[in-house]
Amino acid sequence: MTLMDTLGVVIFGLALLHTFSAKFFEVLAHRHARHAGLFHLLGEVEVVFGFWAFVLVVVMALVSGGDAAVAYAESRQYTEPLFVFVVMVVAASRPVLEIVGRVLRGMASFVPLPDALAMVWFGLAVVPLLGSLITEPAAMTLAALILAPRIFRRGIPEWLKYAALGVLFVNVSIGGTLTSYAAPPVLMVASAWQWDSAFMLASFGWKAAIAVLFNATVVTLLLRKQITVDDDADETHTEPVPLIVSLIHLAFLAGVVLLAHHPVFFLGLFLFFMGYAQAYERHQNPLILKEGLLVGFFLAGLVVLGGMQQWWLQPIVSSLKPHTLFFAALGLTAITDNAALTYLGSLIAGLSEQAKYLLVAGAVAGGGLTVIANAPNPAGVALLKRGFDNESIGALGLLLGALPPTAVAALMFLI
Repeated sequence: MTLMDTLGVVIFGLALLHTFSAKFFEVLAHRHARHAGLFHLLGEVEVVFGFWAFVLVVVMALVSGGDAAVAYAESRQYTEPLFVFVVMVVAASRPVLEIVGRVLRGMASFVPLPDALAMVWFGLAVVPLLGSLITEPAAMTLAALILAPRIFRRGIPEWLKYAALGVLFVNVSIGGTLTSYAAPPVLMVASAWQWDSAFMLASFGWKAAIAVLFNATVVTLLLRKQITVDDDADETHTEPVPLIVSLIHLAFLAGVVLLAHHPVFFLGLFLFFMGYAQAYERHQNPLILKEGLLVGFFLAGLVVLGGMQQWWLQPIVSSLKPHTLFFAALGLTAITDNAALTYLGSLIAGLSEQAKYLLVAGAVAGGGLTVIANAPNPAGVALLKRGFDNESIGALGLLLGALPPTAVAALMFLI
């Protein structure tokens, strides 16, 4: 263990502490108007890890030299942050949201629930499962924008918002396990362990689907007295989006998903998308560029800080018995990021098939416990935080809201 290893852990710990206390800074911003700007900045969860990653690089430059710091920063893999940014912006475009909304409202007519309540259930159940096709970040973006005006608004008790948020985060984390490419923690091991989509569906997918449907149904029943017919009134526009425009946007989204591992190509496609959106501006809402960039900044910071944690995380993962490994992964995911955890597992030689399964199961089951536990979570926070008190999501509230659906998911995966 070197001095830089120790400093890396300390800075990572400070970043975690800052993340979990972000709501406190928002409270200070409302109490002390003179310094509100500074406190708002410190309270932006999406800024935290990027800020502390910058601190880490500066400290590394002072301790190990500028060349070592630059070499370390450039050695990190930033494909995931770039992909999440791009897929968020495309998935949140008005043509995509309108066609998804039309499909869901059509499905709502076949469900024995009021349309408004059915849309809530779809946002918490169907869209997270759809993440197995369109990837989890895209599913999180769509679900958050569908649910925001219906649940995450004034008039809904705060504890119910956190319960719904916990279910959304857990369901997105496990809802991407029906295929081998949609969930970041599965993607990290799929190639190394030869896990294809048929294996994922048979080993994880059906269990995840049961847990998703159960979690969504329970919280929808809790919300039934809070949701009225008016809550299903979507924003109206003078000019509806033509079907062909929505289909072209869906084609852009499909292209981004298919090229998810090739940033040069999906970034090029994204620039083409930006040009198309500008050409047909009358069919657009403002693109969520700011929110997407902040989430990308957060995840890039996590990549930089997480790279310094391998020296202590990997020995823990490699030394545990299979079922102990499941619960360790469940807990460690909350403070590391489940994709980083399973990646470390993929580097361990001789891991049994049971241990591989339980490592990934624990990692995805715990993906809703904190904002950093799963890559799409910061996207959900960015899009939904305005619906909470002080426009900030508290770490304790999220943890408490996520514990029941996490327990359901863990139980299903242990069957």
